Amino acid sequence: MPISGIEEALEGPERRGRSSSSSADHLGRTPRVRAYACELFLSKVTTEDGYILSLKRIPHGLSDADNSTEDRSPVLLFHGLMVDGFCWVLSTPKQSLGFILADAGFDVWIANCRGTKSSRKHTTLKPEDPAFWDFTWDELAAYDLPAVLQFVYNQTGGKKVHYVGHSLTIHMLGFHEFNPVGRVAQEVLGQVCTDPEVDCYDLFGAVAVVRKAGVRRYDYGNEKENMKHYNQPEPPLYNLSSIPTHVPLFLTHGGQDFLGDVPDTRHLLRTLVREHDSDDIEVLYMPDYAHGDFVMGYNAPQLIYKPIVEFFKRH
Repeated sequence: MPISGIEEALEGPERRGRSSSSSADHLGRTPRVRAYACELFLSKVTTEDGYILSLKRIPHGLSDADNSTEDRSPVLLFHGLMVDGFCWVLSTPKQSLGFILADAGFDVWIANCRGTKSSRKHTTLKPEDPAFWDFTWDELAAYDLPAVLQFVYNQTGGKKVHYVGHSLTIHMLGFHEFNPVGRVAQEVLGQVCTDPEVDCYDLFGAVAVVRKAGVRRYDYGNEKENMKHYNQPEPPLYNLSSIPTHVPLFLTHGGQDFLGDVPDTRHLLRTLVREHDSDDIEVLYMPDYAHGDFVMGYNAPQLIYKPIVEFFKRH
């Protein structure tokens, strides 16, 4: 049974302005979680534009004698296209990044963006309404990611939040208007604005839409629609240059990835790596990896996940 299919438990929303509301509930265990012998918690986060997102939490690992999260650094896992957060716990505990991070001593949070099975609620719209589905990856960057990051930051007492993303996450990385309010703007990983005070940012996976000499917002396919949405014939570029050179970056890409192919990814890397502090950036090229292998590859725990865990512990 997929984690995304778990029933919700109690309701007890907290509100922080317009940006998010939540209810953090203890849930029963799915067969996958029972096999792992850990507890799973569910939260609901409401975005500024009204989407109600499901957020799962694995607060501790299998071998932990102390189940407290007080000394655990939070990690937010954000899925890519055509999947939901279940992809992070899809395989066995020794193969799934969500479980591996929990066993390594992290407080793991798994996001589910709007439109996925467990995030199909809205404050005013129903999934049957065409307007419910009127969104692109730009809205995921503008609303979903900031709301979820803000919630995790609040729930963990203002700790630095490590971040792992796959596939479409590159668009979130460069979204200039991603601007959580309050002290989270100084503490949360992934805050990418003009002058952020961030600590670390982890991105892995291939880039799906690096075209036209840059990473751009959604292309509506014709000048008329682009003019309507952006007041210009071409979609505007994401502001990747706003990422400070001191922000630690871990990036991987694959030679067999035809969604984010090597020329596109190398163009992205040139943009990110240029003038970046050499001690704060790592690039891992996997010549035999395709797009999904970073999440589902049989040897990903050794080749990808282990370096990620080590990277987080160093930063």
